[in-house]
Amino acid sequence: MSAKCEVCGKGPAFGSSISRRGKAKYLGGVGRKVTGITKRRFRVNLQRVRVELPDGTRKRMRVCAQCLRSGKVKKRSKRVVPQAE
Repeated sequence: MSAKCEVCGKGPAFGSSISRRGKAKYLGGVGRKVTGITKRRFRVNLQRVRVELPDGTRKRMRVCAQCLRSGKVKKRSKRVVPQAE
């Protein structure tokens, strides 16, 4: 199972982690020096949610938080159970 959003297809992005030493100039130092650059991965904030599809069926999907917030998917409504009197 890949780390991708099933709605928008967003996957992990790549970047760099920069290690620095020294004191910043505005704090009275001689400036910050880069001591190392390593690759890193920005992972997607995936949530496993039960989604109600447009045709009325319900399915469990892995959706990114951005799609949930923007309303691209409709969360499943709770089933109403009739109460016995």
